[in-house]
Amino acid sequence: MTGFDIHPRKRAVASEFVEKFRSIPVANISDCMSRMTAGGARLRPMHDGHPLAGPALTVRTRPGDNLLVHKALELAQPGDVVVVDAGGDLTNAIIGEIMTTYAQTRGLAGIVINGAIRDSGTIRRGSFPVYAAGVTHRGPYKDGPGEINAVIALDGMTIEPGDLILGDEDGLLSVPYDLVPALYEAASAKHAVEEQMLAQIAAGTLDTSWIDARMKAQGWKP
Repeated sequence: MTGFDIHPRKRAVASEFVEKFRSIPVANISDCMSRMTAGGARLRPMHDGHPLAGPALTVRTRPGDNLLVHKALELAQPGDVVVVDAGGDLTNAIIGEIMTTYAQTRGLAGIVINGAIRDSGTIRRGSFPVYAAGVTHRGPYKDGPGEINAVIALDGMTIEPGDLILGDEDGLLSVPYDLVPALYEAASAKHAVEEQMLAQIAAGTLDTSWIDARMKAQGWKP
């Protein structure tokens, strides 16, 4: 029956790249993806801001229902990020303290909910990464339907099972599996350039001549 499918995950980004990406700001990675990809400004960190990094285990569920989310937490491997497309609806919470505690004890890297959570105070005081679109005290239903390890999309950002999910205080980003090695090289270089610029600012040596050059090229007159 459509909507009651659990698919095997065929691949997942290697743990070595998960660790490498963890220290690079999401904004630097986003710049290297031409600023074309984002999980939506509504998806915010609900925890203390600890960085998120890990391969996606995806869930698509009916708004307000978390039956397949419970199943996904059982199927997920240590280091996985459970990413839930609950339609962005904020009427009912999809997870709360019990489910996040269970996920943390199983060694998961974090949870993303395109929907609402509850028990936000406890989650906010913790370091376990939880991203969501909002908060409500109203609890979920447990009836289905849902799918696990299907391709999902959050605000236009397509996520396939095994893609690299990254998050920090600026928001969420998914890096397609096949792009991970090349994007790491580009993002590392971008981050190094910005670190050098900060050092130049501190030393008072930052070259800002590019501003006038850009304005002149666009037809501005001094």
